Amino acid sequence: MMRIIIAAICSTPAFAVALTLTPTLPREHAVPGGVEIIRLNITQDALPIVESDGHRVMVIRAEDTWLAVVGIPLAAKLGTHRVTLYDPKLPLEKPASFEFVVVDQQYSSQSLNVAPRQVNLSRADLARFNRERLNIEKVLNEWTPNEPQSFRLPPPVPGVRSSSFGLRRVFNGESRNPHSGMDIAAALGTPVLSPADGQVVDTGNYFFNGNTVFLNHGRGFISMYCHLKSIDVKRGQNITAGSRLGTVGMTGRATGPHLHWGVSLNHAWIDPALLLP
Repeated sequence: MMRIIIAAICSTPAFAVALTLTPTLPREHAVPGGVEIIRLNITQDALPIVESDGHRVMVIRAEDTWLAVVGIPLAAKLGTHRVTLYDPKLPLEKPASFEFVVVDQQYSSQSLNVAPRQVNLSRADLARFNRERLNIEKVLNEWTPNEPQSFRLPPPVPGVRSSSFGLRRVFNGESRNPHSGMDIAAALGTPVLSPADGQVVDTGNYFFNGNTVFLNHGRGFISMYCHLKSIDVKRGQNITAGSRLGTVGMTGRATGPHLHWGVSLNHAWIDPALLLP
């Protein structure tokens, strides 16, 4: 067992500040791209509804109460943030709220040279990117009531971490958004295995991500596998941990063979390192 101290401020109702949890939860790190775990201190049997920034938050049972597992967006401002609990016993106009503080995290930067068309997009490529962005938004909004198998996930492929989460990318001298996943360098064709049970919610070839697989693990927990050489699963397929999703490639915007592994909680990309065993 491990002990996690939850440093959050609750407006209503009151709650305890210490809770013993099993190590299957993500490591708590209240920074942009991190995770906050909040004890709700309610004992209802029905799955509570908690929201953050308009997106439903994962809630899981823990002993005699419920925990909200909140993904913090990379673009989150520093300071106080709030999640809202809609308790069926309370009027909707008076929901309970819980506050927590996001602190700074210094991420590195990296300069890369890529094909100019992958930085300054043509009209056709930009239209394609915008269509794909809307589809990814839809995927990340997927929410199902099944509880995830685990939050401690082995890497989907063996290899050296070639680029870390939060890294500020500079392409051909132009700064872009921070890196929203973990890159793992591996030989072309290396099998990519699912780190947990899930359902294939989408597959496809994307302009930047290349051949991509999205898995739904339940309650707003989505994982993404990019730049694949091959895709070996189909949309709607239920898979178990260790199942082959595809093989390592360098499709899309990639300078060498590697896997980009992304993890989203309540529509927020979080650092996959917080899930590693």
